[in-house]
Order: sequence, then structure tokens, then C-alpha cells
Amino acid sequence: MTSLLAFLHHVAAFALVAVLAIEFVLIRGELTMQRARQLQLADLAFGAAAGTLLVVGFLRVFYFEKGSSYYFRSVPFIAKLTLFVIVSLLSIYPTVEFLSWRKHVKQGRAPVIPERKLRFIGALICWELIAAALIILCAALMARGVGYVG
Repeated sequence: MTSLLAFLHHVAAFALVAVLAIEFVLIRGELTMQRARQLQLADLAFGAAAGTLLVVGFLRVFYFEKGSSYYFRSVPFIAKLTLFVIVSLLSIYPTVEFLSWRKHVKQGRAPVIPERKLRFIGALICWELIAAALIILCAALMARGVGYVG
């Protein structure tokens, strides 16, 4: 079971990064109806990956692996968890915006969004990607026992 959860955790993490990269590319082009729909689907996949990552991660911390008393003494783990919260908070604005496009997309029209707003959403997604890269760094540090305060 431990190996299966580790596998699911890694797949969800890779999916989250991949979907963020897809969103980053899509938001930079012309916002067509098709691209708006692709962004909505990508954001849905992002939410599923993030939810899976959170649930499986906490199962691993509290019921499998080394236990919560170990992980909460790890500076990289605390940083990783903090960064995950930051990514989650940064993702709220793009998600709300993408959801607001539903009516337009259902009608087969591209939403009309000011260029400045699209650039802002792109910047948020870029910061999410940077934070995700830092999460990966924290995971590598955790694996090596760096920053463990035992």
C-alpha cells in the first residue's frame, strides 16, 4: 500500500506541474472559444491533481511512511506544505475567471477579456509553476534528511 500511495502521489504531482505548464502556454495565446474551453478543462484537471495530491499526501503523512511526528519536524516538509498552500491560493483567481467563461463557451463564443487581465492570470500561473519547482526542491531535500530537527 505504501508503494501504491507513493506512486499516486508522484503521478498527481507530475500531472499538476504538467497542467500548470499547459495553462501557462494556453493563456499566452489568442483567447478563442476553443482555447477558453481548453483552459477550463486544464483547470479542472489541475483541481483534480491538487486534490489527489493533498489527500494522498496526508494519508502518507498520518497513516503510512514515517508518521506525522517525523514530517512535522522537517523544515523542507513545512516549506513544501506552505508552498502548496501558496499555489492553492494563487490558483483561486484563475479558476474563478475560467469558471466565469462558462456561459460564453456554452454559446460557442470566446469570452472577451482585457489583455491586462490575461497577462495577470499568466503571471499568477507562472508564480504557481515557480512554487511547484520549489516544492520539488523541498521534496529532494526531505528525501536526503536535510533540515530534519529531531
